Amino acid sequence: MPVLNISNFNIVTACLGGFALVFGLISYVVKEHCYMGEALPALLFGLIFNKAKWVIPEEYGNVREITLEFSRLVLGIQLVLAGVQLPAKYLVKEWRSFFFLLVPVMTTMWVVTALIIWLIFPNLRYLDALIIGSCVTPTDPVLSNSVVKGKFAEKYVSESLRNIISAESGANDGFGYPFLFLALYIDRYSGTKIAKEWIVETILYEILLSVAYGAVIGYLGQELLGYAKKFNFVDDESFLVFVFALGLFILGTAGMIGTDDLLAAFIAGNAFTWNDWFREETKDDTLQPTLDLMLNFAIFLWVGVVMPWGQFNQPHLNLPVWRFVLCGICVLVFRRLPAMLVFYKFIPTIKNIKEALFAGFFGPIGIGAIFYLHTALNKLDEFVEENEHGEAHTYDPHWLITVMYPLVYFLILSSVVVHGITIPVSMLGKQLPTTLSRTMTMTRSFSRSRSASRDRTPRDPEGHVKIDAISNPTDLRQNIHVVDESGTTDDSQDTYTRPAPEIGFVIPDRRGDQV
Repeated sequence: MPVLNISNFNIVTACLGGFALVFGLISYVVKEHCYMGEALPALLFGLIFNKAKWVIPEEYGNVREITLEFSRLVLGIQLVLAGVQLPAKYLVKEWRSFFFLLVPVMTTMWVVTALIIWLIFPNLRYLDALIIGSCVTPTDPVLSNSVVKGKFAEKYVSESLRNIISAESGANDGFGYPFLFLALYIDRYSGTKIAKEWIVETILYEILLSVAYGAVIGYLGQELLGYAKKFNFVDDESFLVFVFALGLFILGTAGMIGTDDLLAAFIAGNAFTWNDWFREETKDDTLQPTLDLMLNFAIFLWVGVVMPWGQFNQPHLNLPVWRFVLCGICVLVFRRLPAMLVFYKFIPTIKNIKEALFAGFFGPIGIGAIFYLHTALNKLDEFVEENEHGEAHTYDPHWLITVMYPLVYFLILSSVVVHGITIPVSMLGKQLPTTLSRTMTMTRSFSRSRSASRDRTPRDPEGHVKIDAISNPTDLRQNIHVVDESGTTDDSQDTYTRPAPEIGFVIPDRRGDQV
């Protein structure tokens, strides 16, 4: 007798495959006509799977650990791809733009976001708000693809702006470490210990070492692949997936030595295509976008499943939903836009205030925020353990964790929704007046045409067509009035023949009444 095997693995694969099938059937309409990416639909489907109890993540193991490593995997591959897709020597050519985006703009984003959180949520120190703000400061490379790829981007966004948005989202996802760990070290240490730990461990070891490591591995990978291709040692399939293997290798090795694996992945991708050879060879390839799409499906479905929906409204903890909503609105409006408007004149790739407004608004919060959230939570757990063992650190981070976890997820949700529907709504608003105008013009022209035709037809007092004489009793000739788009009537004669057995008969017209 057959036995059902409703295991967690079977359920998860069925849900992922089912969503991919449904979305795939309408993907062209969603992306090219609605200008919407896959993130928002995947997130909503994840919510449905969660509420229907089809996917119960708590049964799979440590949800926080799974989410951290899953986000790290997706980001690592995405950042390698982001680096590979940039033009040759892009980081050197646009060093000034990168400096201002990664230092003054990012620092302003961090400080402003922390200020908003500190003002809205009770019983938080400003230092606590800085820790939370550091998680949502980097822009997300996954969500940024919705404004740098596709028909909308090619038509409305300049190539230079697309490149800098993509490059910034790749670089600052790895550059978020200094902001997070500066706040954590200030919370943990005092005096010169803060500077020592932050400069030596974070700046020198995690940031600079990751840049050097990524550059070396990326360059060596490009040279080895070039020789393999030259002597026909590599087949087409392995050639195309080489960059994915490079991303996995960087993640694993950089993670083992404890450096910033995300930044190393981005630098490796850019070094890998330093001479533009690989990018030109694969510019028409569909394998990379396909694998990229499946990763996006999986991660945003997972985010929808694990998102703490029930923690967005906790009145008993003085965390009602209005605080989250207000914070989401303020962060999306003030987190990035003011900084971009202030510094855009120093950024050569942003040429005018219109591009500054666009780049300032589209700085989405996504998978990078999840990675930094769980990295910070692991560090705060260490602080809790140190407190329990009676070490010098005395501050209890439990309240910070209570606020931080749902807030970061809510800001991710806000960004996915707002940035996901902004372009479709704006395009609808742009096209709606034109559509309505054309409809009204056609309606008025049609009405005038019918009125003119009716008025010029001879009628008797009762409204019937009056026919005094017809040379051929089998034919009836009427005027056909042609109306052009401007509403002008062309009174050229044409013949409309209808059989008339006898002169003087009442003939019904196409309107259904009698004429």
